[in-house]
Amino acid sequence: MMILRLAMVQMNAVVGDLEGNTRAICRSIREAKKAKADVVVFPELAVSGYPPEDLLLMPQFLHDIQRMRDRIAKASVGIVAVVGSAGRPQASLLKTHPLSISGEFPDSQKPVNVAWVFTRGRLVGSYAKHKLPNYGVFDEQRYFQAGLGNPIVCLGSVRIGLNICEDIWFADGPAQTQVKHGHAQLILNLNASPYHVGKTRTRQRMLAERAKEHGVFVSYTNMVGGQDELVFDGNSLIFNPRGELIARAKAFEEDLLLADLPLSCLPMSQVAITASVTLLQKRRGISFIRIPWRSTHSEIASPPVARPSPLMTEVEAIYRALVLGVRDYTRKNGFSKVVVGISGGIDSALTALIARDALGASKVVGVMMPSPYTSSASKKDANALAKNLGIELINLSIMALFKSYLRELRPLFKGCAVDATEENLQARIRGTLLMALSNKFGYLVLTTGNKSEMSVGYATLYGDMAGGFAVIKDLPKMRVYELSRWRSDNHVRGFDPISIPERIQSRAPSAELKADQTDQDSLPPYSQLDAILQAYVEANRSKKTIVKSGYPMQVVKKVVQLVDRSEYKRRQSPIGIKITARALGKDRRMPITNQYAPKK
Repeated sequence: MMILRLAMVQMNAVVGDLEGNTRAICRSIREAKKAKADVVVFPELAVSGYPPEDLLLMPQFLHDIQRMRDRIAKASVGIVAVVGSAGRPQASLLKTHPLSISGEFPDSQKPVNVAWVFTRGRLVGSYAKHKLPNYGVFDEQRYFQAGLGNPIVCLGSVRIGLNICEDIWFADGPAQTQVKHGHAQLILNLNASPYHVGKTRTRQRMLAERAKEHGVFVSYTNMVGGQDELVFDGNSLIFNPRGELIARAKAFEEDLLLADLPLSCLPMSQVAITASVTLLQKRRGISFIRIPWRSTHSEIASPPVARPSPLMTEVEAIYRALVLGVRDYTRKNGFSKVVVGISGGIDSALTALIARDALGASKVVGVMMPSPYTSSASKKDANALAKNLGIELINLSIMALFKSYLRELRPLFKGCAVDATEENLQARIRGTLLMALSNKFGYLVLTTGNKSEMSVGYATLYGDMAGGFAVIKDLPKMRVYELSRWRSDNHVRGFDPISIPERIQSRAPSAELKADQTDQDSLPPYSQLDAILQAYVEANRSKKTIVKSGYPMQVVKKVVQLVDRSEYKRRQSPIGIKITARALGKDRRMPITNQYAPKK
């Protein structure tokens, strides 16, 4: 029995910041060496950040990544480092195979999504990702060519298989080959796996199955942090050969997870097999990266990692994902403060609270913009919310501006009934004021629309949709209430005890753009609406199937029609944090000009 000390670096990489990411990688390598780790492993595409998207079509970007490789290699003296990156196995061919007119590399010249293996100051081998996901938010077939080989890291007599993210989701994938034909005892899987509700438990079940069916340790190192609409939750994991979870890193935080893994000595027959590559192994793409090594950990005394803590509740995980998404989008894009239109309603209250938890009270500015239809309750609630959060609240009445608009438009509107036009004017005045503050002071405008509203178009283009980042864009209305109640009623680790005023949480929602208005004047009850939207938008259910679930045909038809007609609005809305399995954005790409209308 030998003890291998493994360090898993759950890092928050910044897309395109090659210098900063490389410094962080080298710093973590030094920390792992201080902890006397034998192997340190990093997430998928740690050097470039994930997803780098069309940066990968720029030859200079790939060239600069190769320069980072040499710096990481120098830091690897005294340890084995496995680092995720993009690589070009035949970089010299770029000179004879330039980019096509479309700006893309020919398929044969695409880079690979690679795990580099460093030790003793040099690159000693690599593994290229086999399975390239091309669904939902993933576009990897656009950028990468699939790898074919299955290199096995031979650390002394210990055998380690490498694979990347999607590879391990396939029961007959690279891990099976690496164990069956390469005699791997440990699988290191590098990840940039974004969060959505339910994903953490799904991952855990799958990894337990892989570890148990192959009879090996499985290490799953995931990225953490926000990148545009994606949030990576960390939650890196280690399973033993019985499929039991033995370690879990922090959720939604950077972490260095250390674990001592007891690995059985291979039988001499298998050691002899790995002395050379057999014909069968060659057919399976097996090769060996041989690294001299002798375990210095004779026994597991005071293990460097504690038993895994319980998973967060679903509501806490959602909340922390939103906080991390706001923090990283603001920080990584260089904004000093954020500004939120405070209406006295639940959506703006939750948005402001998330921003406050993400950035601190001094970095959040609220703006109350009352119109002729704003109730005294809304004004009082907005002030009470700002006081609870400790944020600055600016009062900017839009009454004079609204009257001015109406006066200028009166000759053109003569003989026309008052309708949604006058309502939308108010929202657009507010959007203009928020964007003026953004332009003048460099604030990031956070919009406050939720998924229920965005799905059916219950929002004003260039009005309450105007802004830079949509915090709760993928959060259904009933979830908005759930998160608001949870955050107000609980003392949450890492956050100050703060509550959203009770009346904000209990009042009937209203846009307050005309007298005595409530959302339910135009929409079904939110509990009903959210269920229909979940079925239609997220699960792709037909109208007939939804009606069979117990919802009135006329209501279902209306909701589906509103969703379909509002695509042009959503296409012009700011990006927002992905929370559900199918968010409004990259996950769901519907044509705007679209006359398909199924009858069932």
